[in-house]
Amino acid sequence: MIILIHQKTQQVVKVLKGEAQLEISSANCTEAFWELAEKFPDEIIAWCEEEFVDDLNIEQWSQIFHQDLIMASYAVENTFLPDSIGYIDQLPFINVNRKVLYATWQMSSDVGGIKGETLLKFKSLFEEINNFDFLLNSIGKIGQQNGLFCYSAPDLVSRILDKNPEATANSNQLFSFVYQYYNTIWLSVLFWCYWKYENKFPLMAFIHAFSKEKFFLQNIDLSAVKIQSKKAPKASNFIDVVIPTMGRAEYLIQVLEDLKLQSHLPKKVIVVEQNPDVNSISELPELYSKTWPFKITHHFIHQTGACNARNIALKEVDSDWVFLADDDIRLESDLLKKAIKGIRILGANSINMNCKQDGEQTIFNKVKQWGSFGSGTSIVESTFAKKCSFSKIFEHGYGEDADFGMQLRNIGCDIIYHPETEIKHLKAPMGGFREKPILAWEQKRPLPKPSPTLMAFALRYYTKEQITGFKTSLYLKYYNKQSVKNPFSYIRKMNKCWNKSEKWAMKLINSEKSFENNLQVNTQTK
Repeated sequence: MIILIHQKTQQVVKVLKGEAQLEISSANCTEAFWELAEKFPDEIIAWCEEEFVDDLNIEQWSQIFHQDLIMASYAVENTFLPDSIGYIDQLPFINVNRKVLYATWQMSSDVGGIKGETLLKFKSLFEEINNFDFLLNSIGKIGQQNGLFCYSAPDLVSRILDKNPEATANSNQLFSFVYQYYNTIWLSVLFWCYWKYENKFPLMAFIHAFSKEKFFLQNIDLSAVKIQSKKAPKASNFIDVVIPTMGRAEYLIQVLEDLKLQSHLPKKVIVVEQNPDVNSISELPELYSKTWPFKITHHFIHQTGACNARNIALKEVDSDWVFLADDDIRLESDLLKKAIKGIRILGANSINMNCKQDGEQTIFNKVKQWGSFGSGTSIVESTFAKKCSFSKIFEHGYGEDADFGMQLRNIGCDIIYHPETEIKHLKAPMGGFREKPILAWEQKRPLPKPSPTLMAFALRYYTKEQITGFKTSLYLKYYNKQSVKNPFSYIRKMNKCWNKSEKWAMKLINSEKSFENNLQVNTQTK
């Protein structure tokens, strides 16, 4: 490992390889960064603010950089972009949980590293950038969407301060960054939010941004960087499969037949069958009449809802991995084998498989960190999955997938999209949350907007700025989809809908907290 030690990114103090000090031709951080990558492509090129050198947790670095497409940093005291980046970006990579290994393209110059060979893939694109923080975040932003695995990694250092880091970017740098790496429309949204919510009018920063080169959706080919995680693989790689189902007996049996043909057989399949009719009987006699090459655990319940069903099934999981599946999918016979192979190569804790309907084309062709989560298309390490649950807030609504994904991220589980592990989604006409009751907030106008379940998700996981940006973009996107064209009347109408959504979202959140508190009291009493 090569360590570039700098003083507030202004100049290089020294460069170390082990205990030996290396000579370099430039004291400029960005120039030295590229020079070291050229000289040492097989090494991790690390950077560290002089103040934190004694806090480096070197023995942990090999665990963090376990494969060659990883870029990781940690903001001990300083980050680059301010919280206002949330005005135009509501993906999970913005509101970073600093206590765990967390996927984010946001990089800090305090401490971090990247493989020299990997770094060089970005040189032709970014070698003109002379601000070290701007460079690191540019590599992270473009790299992540092209298959670079980017993290905030607290184990890089032994000193963790119990305070939020301070942003160093000025308004010119923020607006330039947004223009260069986002769709241009978001620059106007950022400007509006600064004016409306911060009483600032950064006109010069807004205008200056348009003079910069555009890198939005820039393609970087990282395929030449060989990936093979150095993490020790699981000893057994047993897989349990969780399938909630309702009224889809034919489809469910077909999923089981596909699982039966897998070259890597699951150890156990947990089926939770729902039927609201208390006098009904199971529609799945084949679970008992047929012979299956795996254990089947069957729950037949009269409470509907995919969240509850999946939670029942998760309690039964005891293998290394859990495949959260839907009951209307088709699987190639080598799916689980390919998935486990991909997990081993990447050293991943969770992969989201490529789920397509007939006639659909793959949109994203690169393995990469994923901003979403599919509760019917994912394989997750069981030690992480069993620490999470599907929230009853989202039962019969929308957002349980995203919520479960955020729970995983916040305990240190990264979610990787793998396009080469494909699932066919049949989109069967009934089952799951499609048996949807009329919800309380739908019984009286105005209807809440957004859905209170989506609002609850935002209140749980968004920063203040992300919520404001979510509200702004919602108002803009919905304007042309409704009939009120007077902008003042439209805003008044939308404010009523937003406030109603917020009110119901808080009711949902508080009801869940009350339920959890009662559950804890009952457990302690027993």
